[in-house]
This record gives sequence, structure tokens and C-alpha cells, in this order.
Amino acid sequence: MTPNIAVVEIRASHWHMPRLWLPLFLLWIPAILLSPLIVIVLLAAGVAFRINPWSIFAVFWRLVCALPGTDVRVTADGTHVFVKIL
Repeated sequence: MTPNIAVVEIRASHWHMPRLWLPLFLLWIPAILLSPLIVIVLLAAGVAFRINPWSIFAVFWRLVCALPGTDVRVTADGTHVFVKIL
């Protein structure tokens, strides 16, 4: 399953941003339009580093499909950043 929505929230001691629900599925439109260029770059990288192009595409697709469920919480100097990919 590909990621569809990202939830981003930033909290500081003196400032609070409401949660932003970012639609990631809208990023697929430019990705589809740029797909010929992406394929050429991945193939060139495969040739340059002597890696099987099919394994490059497989790793790239597995990485994209593994994003849902990602939950990142970072705290530094009283500021909290929360990112969750659904």
C-alpha cells in the first residue's frame, strides 16, 4: 500500500501549530509525469554502479510501500515535532 496522508504537528513552549493533514496521494500526479525521467536516472545509476536495474526498482517500490505506519517524534530544546504517515 502506498502512503496517502501525512500528519505533521510542531509544538514549542511559546507556539503551537495545529496538526496538518497533508495529502500525499497528490504527489503521485507529478511522479507519474516525471516517471520517464525517474526510470532513466535509475537505469543510469544501475549501469554506473553495476547493479541490476530490476533490483533498484524493487528496492525503490518496497521503500515507498513501507512508508505507511511511519511514526517520527523528535524533541529538542522544548520543541516537539510529530510526523505520522498513514
